Amino acid sequence: MERAAERQLLIVRLSSMGDVIHTLPAAAALRKALPEATLGWVIEERWSELLCARGYPLEGPLSEGKPLLNRVHCVRTKQWRRSPLAPATWADLRSSLGEVRKARYDAAIDFQGAIRSAVIARWSGAREIVGFAAPRETPARWFYKRRLRTQAAHVIEQNLALAAALTGTAESPPAILPRDPAAEAWCDRYFEETKPKPLVLINPGAGWGAKQWPAERYGAAARELARDGYTPVVNYGPGEEELAQAVVNGSDGAAQTVRCSLGELIALTRRASLFVGGDTGPLHLAAALQVPVVAIFGPTDPARNGPLGTRSIVLRSTASITSHSRRAEAEPGLLRITADQALAAARDLLSGGAA
Repeated sequence: MERAAERQLLIVRLSSMGDVIHTLPAAAALRKALPEATLGWVIEERWSELLCARGYPLEGPLSEGKPLLNRVHCVRTKQWRRSPLAPATWADLRSSLGEVRKARYDAAIDFQGAIRSAVIARWSGAREIVGFAAPRETPARWFYKRRLRTQAAHVIEQNLALAAALTGTAESPPAILPRDPAAEAWCDRYFEETKPKPLVLINPGAGWGAKQWPAERYGAAARELARDGYTPVVNYGPGEEELAQAVVNGSDGAAQTVRCSLGELIALTRRASLFVGGDTGPLHLAAALQVPVVAIFGPTDPARNGPLGTRSIVLRSTASITSHSRRAEAEPGLLRITADQALAAARDLLSGGAA
């Protein structure tokens, strides 16, 4: 094995927001175990602010804006798949992946377990390609030179085990996220202008309909939290304007909405007293930043995806059945969770309860 100073390690985790966040502790473990190593990461461009603050160089020394990595390689695989035959696609692909290959990594670790991530790991030219023995897409394992079997239940613990295959240590440090001075300044202005009471951040969105708890129930809980002296703030993503407004309407106007960039969401979440939401990226961001979390789960398994490392209360009906089928309708078990249950969990956490 090369000395630590000579190691060139590549992380491949392209998306999505929650999955990238779930990989950050493994990246922190690699950095802690091999502090002098060169560490790179291939990621979809839209999620790159989880690794490097906007305006910071993607390559260079560690800093508050890029605290874990020496290089961030941005790709646009979603765009490439939309226009696979376009000359611009091939030019972009050659440029992006050429930069990865030029870095001459010793080892690439595929945390995603998809065919496209495994192909990128192999394309890097690294001598050693490491991945899970049972990846999400089975053919991905054909690209690996080392395959790890893990019995860990939670995805963060699975990722840490994969990192340990390279470091030989079982370190489990917390996630480290960039700090963007421009985003912090935006957050300062937001607080100066709105003068919120202790802030409760609510995110009603979901990756698909089966995971989406009704907006009016978020609104009902928000209304009561406002009466308790908190400011409920509804964050939402592209295309979710009507959903966010439905929460505000359900709160009788007690909640307010905020739309912000990813870096600004990191800054805002750092200042929240509580987060309420389903199994989606902003919830995992809150947990990574050790903000107390009310997690509302339906078809996905909190033993694998639930909040880890922060005070939390997970609400999930015993009627819920674990499934990743992307149905448009809310899962029946999810609908058994009431606004009163969410409110009681929020009050418990806000009063210092739940370990």
